[in-house]
Amino acid sequence: MANATDATPWVRAVRASHDRLAALVAGLDGGGLRAQSYATEWSVADVLSHLGSGAEIFSLYIDAGVTGGDPPGSEDFKPIWEAWNARSPEDQAARSVAANEDLVTRVESLTPEQREAFRVTMFGRMPVDLAGVLGLRLSEHAVHTWDVAVTLDPAAKVAPDAVDLLIDRLPLLVGFTGKQVKEPVTVAVTTTAPERSFTLDTGGVTLAPAGEGGTPAAATLALPAEALLRLVYGRLDEESGVHAAGVTVKELKSVFPGF
Repeated sequence: MANATDATPWVRAVRASHDRLAALVAGLDGGGLRAQSYATEWSVADVLSHLGSGAEIFSLYIDAGVTGGDPPGSEDFKPIWEAWNARSPEDQAARSVAANEDLVTRVESLTPEQREAFRVTMFGRMPVDLAGVLGLRLSEHAVHTWDVAVTLDPAAKVAPDAVDLLIDRLPLLVGFTGKQVKEPVTVAVTTTAPERSFTLDTGGVTLAPAGEGGTPAAATLALPAEALLRLVYGRLDEESGVHAAGVTVKELKSVFPGF
């Protein structure tokens, strides 16, 4: 994972994801903003509000990581969420684009020395570098951008540049997104674009690079990396290009119900 500590590709990717979503939002009227997004309980504007409040919160983490100050705590989040929830859909959309532009511009302005020295503790226990912070932001922003894009184009995919980076972060994520099943199975997973090989254990809900030990696989899953990303995020509906043996896609989807 060459990009684990190199922030440069992550900076480019969060910029590209922001630009993509800003372009989508620019073409939406009030009805479009109030339309349901892929997330069944959120309208498009709700998704934008979530990303806008997230931009403000991530900006606090960026400031802490640059200055060496204390990271934000839960008491800092509530007033931000309340302010965003009180806004109209139109205001949520406009402010979301502006807030994320501010965040991305701030990150882009960091000097090489600031990027290298950056450290911040996330969620009270996880020290990360700048690439780590941007990885968390990209995983949120790119997938929620898809939540909006797919309402406008059912064939929309998560952006390839985001997939190229996020595919290697999935092992860190599945423990949070996965749900243990009564009849677990070990699955040999292979992806294309980019090519990767993993072992998925649906009992403990772990995803590890192939060859790192564990129970021999009793099933196989071959699919595009973009589809694996959406599977882990609970967003795999169509199964084109997804080939499973020894386990069904429906069973795998039950492991990752989404959030």
